[in-house]
Amino acid sequence: MIHIYCGDGKGKTTAALGLAIRAVGSGMHVNFVQFLKGSDTSELQILAKIPQITVLRCQKNYGFTFQMTDVQKAELTEYHNQMLSEMINQVYTGNIKLLILDEFFSAYNYNLLDRELANRLVFTCPEQIELVLTGRNPEQKFIDIADYVTEMQAIKHPYQNGVSARHGIEY
Repeated sequence: MIHIYCGDGKGKTTAALGLAIRAVGSGMHVNFVQFLKGSDTSELQILAKIPQITVLRCQKNYGFTFQMTDVQKAELTEYHNQMLSEMINQVYTGNIKLLILDEFFSAYNYNLLDRELANRLVFTCPEQIELVLTGRNPEQKFIDIADYVTEMQAIKHPYQNGVSARHGIEY
């Protein structure tokens, strides 16, 4: 089945990671692929200690999309395409039971990945794999094929009052 965690609220990645923990608890192998995120985040420390979770992400932090140069966007796009290609190979040959594509919609919407490759992975993913897609503003075609769609809505957030992201809470 396909899960979507979307919206402008906090918790999309957190919800996906909660599902990953539950899946591992039942003996499943999880591939957690992060698009756009290259900085060190607290969840990486614990994920590295769980052998049933494979993390694939960019090793370089490019910052926010509006801060990137065209060269940086091209580099990041190439890296994202490599990750997509690797996942396409693994879903047909590996033992993945749960595949999480974190910040998929942001990378997709900003054209920071090959959309044809991304569509191939999402729309032809084998039925035995649970697929989770996170990010803001999914296109309707993704919502249409999804089995679960959960929208996180920001009603109130400390950032609105000038409080920066906090280590261990937001990252």
